[in-house]
Amino acid sequence: MEGFWDYSVWGSSMLFAILLISVFVSHALKRMIRPLKASLIPAPVLGGLILLVIAFVFKIVTGYEMFDTKFFGGNGYEKLEIITYHALSLGFIGATFKSSGITPTKKRMGEIFNTGVTTVSTYLLQGTFGLIISIGYAALSNSFFPAAGILLPFGYGQGTGQALNFGGIYENTYGFVGGKSFGLSIAALGFLSASLGGVIHLDVLRHRGIVVKNADVEKAIRSEEIQGSNEVPMQESMDKLTIQCAFIAFAYLLTYLLMNLLGSLIPGMRSIIYGFNFLIGVLVATILKYVMNTLNRRRIVGRTYINNFLMTRVSNFCFDVMVVAGVAAIRLKVIKNNWAVLLIMGVVGLIVTFIYNRFVAKKLFPDYCEEQFLMMYGMLTGTASTGIILLREIDGDFVTPASDNMVYQNFPAIVFGFPMMLLATMAPVYPVRTLIIIMAFFAVMNLILFRTKLISAIKGSHH
Repeated sequence: MEGFWDYSVWGSSMLFAILLISVFVSHALKRMIRPLKASLIPAPVLGGLILLVIAFVFKIVTGYEMFDTKFFGGNGYEKLEIITYHALSLGFIGATFKSSGITPTKKRMGEIFNTGVTTVSTYLLQGTFGLIISIGYAALSNSFFPAAGILLPFGYGQGTGQALNFGGIYENTYGFVGGKSFGLSIAALGFLSASLGGVIHLDVLRHRGIVVKNADVEKAIRSEEIQGSNEVPMQESMDKLTIQCAFIAFAYLLTYLLMNLLGSLIPGMRSIIYGFNFLIGVLVATILKYVMNTLNRRRIVGRTYINNFLMTRVSNFCFDVMVVAGVAAIRLKVIKNNWAVLLIMGVVGLIVTFIYNRFVAKKLFPDYCEEQFLMMYGMLTGTASTGIILLREIDGDFVTPASDNMVYQNFPAIVFGFPMMLLATMAPVYPVRTLIIIMAFFAVMNLILFRTKLISAIKGSHH
């Protein structure tokens, strides 16, 4: 029997403590150092980069991998990947449980739909350029994995968790050596792209005389934003935060059971099914939320148990942990031979994402073009929180609908984005064929996105 003093007992706790401390230190550094504050790099990303540098120096000095030492239980890198994997799904489940307060007018629903379609179109654009680069690079270097470019939309468009998921699938199922670290590196470059492109664009807006609001000025939160009507009290026999965590845990338990069942029925798709843990989690949470709302409506359950404010806090905590763990999990030695193609993909990802989202915002969101662009560009190079960071610089009070567009676009994005994930499993076997399909899919999505413009143009030509 192991004693409580053994590293195996303390390793995971120490790893989690280091992750949270690094985020806190990064936050403090951003407050104190002006260039860091101006960079708009999220604190979890900076925390992960700091741990990455410390681990690199530790390796040079001692010859050992820092996170695989006894202090972290001997398998810290594996734990970091596991944390990233689970935090992605838990964060999405928490976000799904929140109730929507949107007024469903035709114009607003159209804007939300267009935001979701823009999200998927950007994935496809990133995937197109990513595959072109990786297929071309593989033609020059026979040892390179030709489907690696499909990780660009997962690293940029969907963030650290999905980049790790698909990098892991490619590494474990298709033999892409270093696939996990390659995907995580793409995600890290995405955060840097979000910061770089965002800062440059904000500077352009400042020079044009557009007032950029100070995002550091926080307004007091009103009580009704914390406690809704007919909700269970904050503290009763069970704390309200515990209730939110219990809902998320129950949804994740059902998610695991469903994935286990599907994996048993389709054993050849097991790795892919478990790679979709966040998507299955979202579907399970949506069903549970519907059941709870129905029980409340029919007065079978008299009180409301899900609290938007606390669900947001839990969800954001999971995403922060996911990002810092994902960046820290990058193994620099694994990607040292692929740094050139990584850098090319990162720069191209920045440019095409910036140009395309700028074009869409101008054409389809003229009433709040700048806000929509900054939100979309930040989200589609980093995560939702990165999009919010950029948006707050120009719309600190969220007066425009841009923030709501980001929240509620998830459903159309998931519906249209699901085929993209299936194509990602096809890419390792048929990379060129996948590229052609993705380009065709991109054309179709843009026909849907610009449908009103096209219809108006057709009607105008008949007159």
